[in-house]
Amino acid sequence: MTKDTGFEIFLAAAPGLEAALYAEVRGKGFRQPRAVPGGVVIRGGWPEVWRANLWVRGAGRVLARVDAFRVTHLAQLDQRARRVPWGAVLRPDVPFRVEATCAGSRIYHSGAAEERIGTAIRETLGALASPEAEVVVRARIERDICTLSIDTTGGLLHRRGHKEAVNRAPLRETMASLFLLQCGFDGTEPVLDPMCGSGTFVIEAAEIAARLNPGRSRRFAFEHLATFDAAAWQRMREVRSMREPSARFHGSDRDAGAVAMSRANAERAGVAAFTEFRQAPISDAAPPPGPPGLVILNPPYGTRLGDRAGLVPLYRALGQVLRSRFAGWRVGLVASEPALARETRLPFLVPGPPVPHGGLRVTLFRTGPLA
Repeated sequence: MTKDTGFEIFLAAAPGLEAALYAEVRGKGFRQPRAVPGGVVIRGGWPEVWRANLWVRGAGRVLARVDAFRVTHLAQLDQRARRVPWGAVLRPDVPFRVEATCAGSRIYHSGAAEERIGTAIRETLGALASPEAEVVVRARIERDICTLSIDTTGGLLHRRGHKEAVNRAPLRETMASLFLLQCGFDGTEPVLDPMCGSGTFVIEAAEIAARLNPGRSRRFAFEHLATFDAAAWQRMREVRSMREPSARFHGSDRDAGAVAMSRANAERAGVAAFTEFRQAPISDAAPPPGPPGLVILNPPYGTRLGDRAGLVPLYRALGQVLRSRFAGWRVGLVASEPALARETRLPFLVPGPPVPHGGLRVTLFRTGPLA
């Protein structure tokens, strides 16, 4: 792993979004992408690790695979962990912590596995273990195969670094970006979210259209590794691909606080010039001037912000507005209850798999261009 090529890099996604993440990763030119349960695997070196953290919108974290081996008892785990060349990746002066999961294996106690791996690293490298450490070694022991990885991301990637204000039921930016991709958004058409909350869909769409790197405003755990090259990373960050979008991106919400929040978040993200937010109920939603595009929204679910029966009139009104005013526009609607989505009477395509979100499972319901 000291070389610039040749190890596995795992980009994690919410279950159900692996295919969408694969499409994004492939479109951004990463080598040998392969969709697997829970994410996408690519091959490359440390520059690809940095680039994945900086470029990829839909991944939750990026893991660099260190080693994998068969293990059936703790003494064997201790022995194998001591053979890993930790000094090639970790720094002795930087604290670390170990997080382990066990499934279907003879080693079933994750705490014991963490202790053995942590002791092996501490005694072979000299680094200190700390529960607050930014550098995390992740061990997954599944069917007696232990896979060791370094979490190169740190805080999850939906934390873009420039969004401070969120509403009561936020959609993660990583999920929003993949939902936009699944709706066919490529940055060349307008987007409208008539229930914009803190502006997540609108801001993500504007950033995609402006070709802004999602990781441009934050720091990463890989900056604390032995493999980090500060000068090379700085050169990578300084590459400017930004362009002036040809379309504009619109949000509205009945709540004045949400509109103010969205404007502030757009300003911090550097996309205020391409976005417009206004206070308006769903009954006032109307297409902006210009060609049709995408309406995408994340309305209340029922189990999240109110009871389901009380939301039926809202979904019916939403459907009426979209069917009567948005001819030629496509719709993407995130819902946890298919019955509520059907109340819109919109001509939805066959939906994809449900996706975990906030303790629920939500589905993206999509239409083609409305008649």
